[in-house]
Amino acid sequence: VGKKIQAIYLWWHKPVVDKELLQSLPNLKVIANSGVGMDHLDLKLVASFGVKMANAPRAVSSSTADTGMALLLASARRLVEVHNISISPSVEYCEPDILGVKVTGATLGIIGMGSIGYKIALRAKAFEMNILYHNRTRRQVQEEQAVGATYCKKIDSLLQQADFVMLVVSLTPQTHKLIGKRELELMKRAATLINISRGAVVDQEALVAALQSGVIRAAALDVTSPEPLPRDHPLLKLKNVIITPHLGIKTDKATFMITEEAVENILAALSGLPLPNEVLPS
Repeated sequence: VGKKIQAIYLWWHKPVVDKELLQSLPNLKVIANSGVGMDHLDLKLVASFGVKMANAPRAVSSSTADTGMALLLASARRLVEVHNISISPSVEYCEPDILGVKVTGATLGIIGMGSIGYKIALRAKAFEMNILYHNRTRRQVQEEQAVGATYCKKIDSLLQQADFVMLVVSLTPQTHKLIGKRELELMKRAATLINISRGAVVDQEALVAALQSGVIRAAALDVTSPEPLPRDHPLLKLKNVIITPHLGIKTDKATFMITEEAVENILAALSGLPLPNEVLPS
């Protein structure tokens, strides 16, 4: 049926789009992705076959921002740890020295201020947080003022000041292992790293070492590399880490909206119209 197929809707990186598949689909016009990140596609390869590509940024931004804030709050108040204590059959009382970190008034550093990063800033403003951000391009002044965000031209400045550092960048050659040993050592010892972008944005070996030695206080990760981690991975054994299985977009409404957005892009491509969310190879 290869000649009949004109569109592919990718759900959770399936099917795998490689040269062999593209060669078998001579009339393919568009690939619509269920999410924002396109790092699982060879964009230049796909474009060389004359196939257009689109993602679904509108549908996922709110749910992913919610996930980021949920991880921040859960880590700050040690919710997973105290939940396990509360349900333990051997517990007779709760230790009074299990102290969390105050979120109100703390400084949040957002690395990547796209649509998701900006929605995180909106949520952080409601928690009366001080907001710093680093981005390839600076937001307009009125957008900064709306959330009370301060632009950091250099990532080092943000890392040195933030109590919570949240990663909201796309995975590219430039962002691969963006946060490594040097960057972790720039952070406050009481700081928390939150990653809702892609696992490979962080050097995981360096992160393990930083968490074990107290270079940073904690980490909350919705993404790892690989996913899932091997069951003997040291990150799974640390009390100061929360890991969720790439939940960013997984809500009932977001899933429905992603499909709608993908269909919108597919219909536009098949009708010869501009794609609302076309992604071009860099």
